[in-house]
Amino acid sequence: MRCNLTFLLLLLSFAVFSQEDAWVYFNGKPNAQAFYDNPLSELTQKALDRRTNQNIALDFTDAPLETSYVNQIASSTGIIVKAQSKWLNALHVQGTQTNINALKSLAFVSRIEFANKTLNTTGKRVLEMATNQAHDKLKTTIDYSYGNSANQIQMLNGQVLHQQNYTGDGKIIAVLDAGFPGVNTAQPFENLRNNNRILGGYDYTTRNANFYAGDDHGTLVLSTMGGYKENALVGTAPNASYYLFITEIDAEEVPLEETLWVEAAEKADALGADIITTSLGYFLQRDNPNYDHAYSDMNGITTFISRGAEIAFSKGILVLASAGNEGTQVEKHIGSPADAVSVLAIGAVNASKVRASSSSIGPSYDGRIKPDVMAQGVAAVVSDENGTIGRANGTSFSCPIMAGMAACLWQAYPNKTNKEIRQMILSSSDKYTTPNNNYGYGIPNFGTALNVDSFIAETAFSVYPNPVKTNVSFSFLNENSTAMVAIYSVLGQKMLEKQITAIEPDISLQSLQSGLYFYTFDSDNLHKSGKIIKQ
Repeated sequence: MRCNLTFLLLLLSFAVFSQEDAWVYFNGKPNAQAFYDNPLSELTQKALDRRTNQNIALDFTDAPLETSYVNQIASSTGIIVKAQSKWLNALHVQGTQTNINALKSLAFVSRIEFANKTLNTTGKRVLEMATNQAHDKLKTTIDYSYGNSANQIQMLNGQVLHQQNYTGDGKIIAVLDAGFPGVNTAQPFENLRNNNRILGGYDYTTRNANFYAGDDHGTLVLSTMGGYKENALVGTAPNASYYLFITEIDAEEVPLEETLWVEAAEKADALGADIITTSLGYFLQRDNPNYDHAYSDMNGITTFISRGAEIAFSKGILVLASAGNEGTQVEKHIGSPADAVSVLAIGAVNASKVRASSSSIGPSYDGRIKPDVMAQGVAAVVSDENGTIGRANGTSFSCPIMAGMAACLWQAYPNKTNKEIRQMILSSSDKYTTPNNNYGYGIPNFGTALNVDSFIAETAFSVYPNPVKTNVSFSFLNENSTAMVAIYSVLGQKMLEKQITAIEPDISLQSLQSGLYFYTFDSDNLHKSGKIIKQ
């Protein structure tokens, strides 16, 4: 009994005094009006222009955190502030469970969520606020002399854009990864350096301005977009401009990484980035299993990083994320932030367009098609930090290959919104009308997407997926139109009716029994009807 009591006291002592990670959420921003009066205090003109071009208004999430709140938390007993997010109005802190819980007494603290979910009041995940941690870096008329990199571009018909001089010029891509050594010296990045296309960066993991450091995973990733070595490697967006942010702590896997990612995404937004691409994913296999995510968290709204990615998209940024390399594992599903609704989750295929067995699959936990689209991620051509051209495997590389092509397409259509560019990529894909959870909507055809006028006529209307389990989408590429959709039983009884738009084209059929139904679709100049099978 004495031995057991001693052991129990040791356990209690460990629980009380061990360092924990938590997110402390604030309940307001008292000085937000000062930001509204002077938005250039937080955002560059490029960031404001992106919002103006896409009719996006400034809102509460754009305003900075209240400095007095941050200072008071930082001066609290036993508390270390590790990172912050203005979008989510939260601080990432470390301290003992007791000291962190003491912060609840502060009037401006709305709630606290521990990374270890067992320490939270409910003892379970809360969809709108649960924030856990998981698996990290995904291990891994102009003619261009693509060399060995030809296939990863031509598979997407990307050479059609390059031939018309759409090579990403004028578009800004933020790369959030593990490190970028050699980008400042290796030959394949010379074109970027000589033309001042590396706009800057930051190492959030060490709070250091030297971003040409860390693991070379980010170097490999960047080379698929910005690399240029004639007859050896040409990236998908060799003339885009880049910000390079290190958010991945390579030596360990800790909850802080998701917060650093969101912090970097906020900086990318403030600097005017058009695209965020990230070959990082968070799910299982953490150093501490208390920080694992569950498949039920892959619903687009639970994890801290996915909520941040969704806010980034709401600012007019196109966000792409690797689907993951867990396809041969017990848990095969995509991780975060790939699970976010608006994020383009990119899976991997080989040179023959066959899905890599390691490429993570869908659906998201709430039943959405994931991954979204596919690109080459088997034997992708890359450059390392020494400038050596080689090959690498994983969705880590299919994702930036796709991001570079997205930049080229957006250069061709600079007045399109991120929502429209996203839809153009999806709609040009070879499985668009018959998506599945291995390939998503398939492999995009950027040549088709470029010829948007005839493309719209060819794909003016489609209904997918059909058969459907939960949500059905009605595709009609006219953002300014609305349409009324009605769902009828086989007996002619109207079961559902909803007004939709091209931007929000989904209708939930979850309330309907399995069986055959009929739909009618009516917009200003398009009238359709047909059958839907509810599974």
